[in-house]
Amino acid sequence: MTFTDVGTDTLKGRGTVSISDSAAGRDQPQRTGTDTTTPTPTALESSAPSGAPHRWPALAIVMTAAFMDLVDVTIVNIAIPSIQRSAHASFSQIQWITAGYALAFAAGLITGGRLGDIHGRKRLFLIGVAGFTLASALCGFAAGPEMLVAARILQGGMAAMMVPQVLSIVHATFPAHERGKVFGLFGAIVGLGAVSGPLLGALLTEWNLLGLEWRPIFLINLPVGIAALLLGRRYIGESKAPHALRLDLVGVALVTLGLLMLLYPLIRGRELGWPLWGYASMAGAFAVFAVLVAYERRKAARDGSPLIEPSLFTVRSFAAGIAVQTVFGVALGIFFLVWTLYMQVGLGWTPLHAGLTGVPFSVSVSVAAGLSVQKLVPRFGRGVLQAGALLMALGVLLYIGESDRYGLAIASWQMALPLVVMGVGMGLIVAPLTDAVLAEVPREHAGSASGLINTVQQMGNALGLGLVSVVFYGVIGDRLTAAQVGPVFAEAFRHALLWVAAVLGLIFLLMFALPRRAAAEQEPGVS
Repeated sequence: MTFTDVGTDTLKGRGTVSISDSAAGRDQPQRTGTDTTTPTPTALESSAPSGAPHRWPALAIVMTAAFMDLVDVTIVNIAIPSIQRSAHASFSQIQWITAGYALAFAAGLITGGRLGDIHGRKRLFLIGVAGFTLASALCGFAAGPEMLVAARILQGGMAAMMVPQVLSIVHATFPAHERGKVFGLFGAIVGLGAVSGPLLGALLTEWNLLGLEWRPIFLINLPVGIAALLLGRRYIGESKAPHALRLDLVGVALVTLGLLMLLYPLIRGRELGWPLWGYASMAGAFAVFAVLVAYERRKAARDGSPLIEPSLFTVRSFAAGIAVQTVFGVALGIFFLVWTLYMQVGLGWTPLHAGLTGVPFSVSVSVAAGLSVQKLVPRFGRGVLQAGALLMALGVLLYIGESDRYGLAIASWQMALPLVVMGVGMGLIVAPLTDAVLAEVPREHAGSASGLINTVQQMGNALGLGLVSVVFYGVIGDRLTAAQVGPVFAEAFRHALLWVAAVLGLIFLLMFALPRRAAAEQEPGVS
């Protein structure tokens, strides 16, 4: 995962409850299906008509856990160069430290949400917190890069159990009239996580506490996780979705297998000299996905409990939205990793210097996200999202120009303009995108569709991290002298950004298939 996930996942999802989600429960309250993030509202209304007595302590606990996950996304990127130096990690291992987390998180999101529906959201939340905390300890005490990669994959899998339960617990705990205030708090968490993650990572790495170098960025999760676990057992109430369907284990296996067959050759291909088996694996991945589609259709017809609801893809705006989410994840997966490497390896900046450089971007994302939902989208609809894609592309092109103009002498303030433009563009997209995608989805499938949107965004992010070996490391030679590192990394950065700009242009075109108005505007009576 990358820095993008903080804004994208929380504002539009990792379980964001959209207007469409609320409507879904009224039309078909028994539908829980593959709803990974949003429980059935009707069933949950009755569980807490006046609010659970410990709902505010419970909210603080689940939001703290969500914040821990959000910060973990951004805190790792800023420490990657330090990890590479001290752990002697290869380029492919560095990619797996980020891509492995994203892949495990993506593959487990739907499964984690379904398990919460079946076995209890509190139970799965606490299991996820405990596992995430244990995985953080394994990351912090990793004896080598191989152990760190394995621990990061475990951490991503545990996050996939923990995160989908957060807003489901909020639904089950708070009465409807209080939820608007609660969801507003999540916007504040986004901004706080976006700003504090890189800075905290930079400070912890720079301080080199007890000579541990990068390790405190993971170990800091231990006291937070233990406190969330102990307090969560006391204050969080249990809830389950009624009539929850059984887990589609075959679907889970096919999704995971297809992703591994596609991503593993991308990440290891350059290092291994692009062997023939890698191309065969990537081609075979599409065959696995075809089998998945056929199986899910048959399972939907047989017992109505597929992992992925096939009928969703007959909705044009949803199919286009899935494409937008996937491609958006690819672009941002590429950008945030190569940006970190460019600043710290190419330019030789300290983690703190790099972290402070990203503050204008973080602030711009948060401000623009709030404006897009509250002011702009209600008036201009889909055009706001398309303007966001164009602004992001413009910011990327400005960044290429600034990097080429100033070379290795570039300063943080000279990066501020392109980063602000990119941040505003991203903020215009991430907040309203889910409602735009769900606008034409049948109400009974809105929750399932929301979970699938989040999953494919994570898959795209993992794919983008895998493509770094092609668009960035492919420009860098195997043996560089100290004098060559800076110029070569800067050139590779500019080359990768050209790809990002092209992908953002594709996103702009795909957005024409989205509805002109978001779901909230089409259903003014829904509250």
